Amino acid sequence: MRSSNETPKMVIIEALGKKYRSQGADMPALIDINLEIEGGEFICLLGPSGCGKSTLLKIIAGLIPASSGRITIDGKPINGPGPERAVVFQDYALFPWMTVRDNIEFGLEARKLARSARKEISTKLLRTVGLSDFADRFPHHLSGGMKQRVSIARALAVNPSLLLMDEPFGALDAQTRQTLQDELLRIWREYRKTVIFVTHSIEEAIYLSDRIVVMTARPGRIKEIVTVQEARPRDMTGNGMNLRQREVRAVLNEEIKRAAALEQEDMMAGASHG
Repeated sequence: MRSSNETPKMVIIEALGKKYRSQGADMPALIDINLEIEGGEFICLLGPSGCGKSTLLKIIAGLIPASSGRITIDGKPINGPGPERAVVFQDYALFPWMTVRDNIEFGLEARKLARSARKEISTKLLRTVGLSDFADRFPHHLSGGMKQRVSIARALAVNPSLLLMDEPFGALDAQTRQTLQDELLRIWREYRKTVIFVTHSIEEAIYLSDRIVVMTARPGRIKEIVTVQEARPRDMTGNGMNLRQREVRAVLNEEIKRAAALEQEDMMAGASHG
């Protein structure tokens, strides 16, 4: 029985597995993933390429099914996409024929919200992401960083309790990436959403998250969960953060080497069959 002072978990992932069918055989992508996330937490999924980070995020989003295990959100099992979840992808996924405001309001219109209510929400979010002067522009008029702000505003418009982000800043230059990291943390503090954020960057994970879920090379398992206790805003040049980076890097480096070895094995196997 849960004690009266224990915080209920918003997301519970239990014995989750995912297999893909490849060349007549089942290939495991994720094995025995167990994770509990509290409401309002900022979680980063970190691991080498191909470890299943994005696959896990898509399962949580309800975009693809798990092969085994289960996920519950506020006690309810996931059976496909739901209104309590919103996803932000690396490639923005904006509709090029829609203005910035119309992109933000897209999910609201799909829910048959009145025009006046849609405009009120989009106006507030345009102000939140610093794009009030660009409401009537089209995506091709915007920089990459501005497009990603629109994507974040569109995700927030439907008021999800869980924000899922798949390397949203991966394609941006370093300066824009840092700016948007700070913007995301500001928005996270203001809206108090639960965030699950996929990244390849140790520095980004440490800068953003409350906890870092470090995953193994494929098939993906949870190798270690690192709690980042340093207060925000975080000084990445400080001694404490340098120590934290070395700690996470030591955990991750072994898996990066394993991933590289697996890739080499695959290339050699492909060459021998060619």
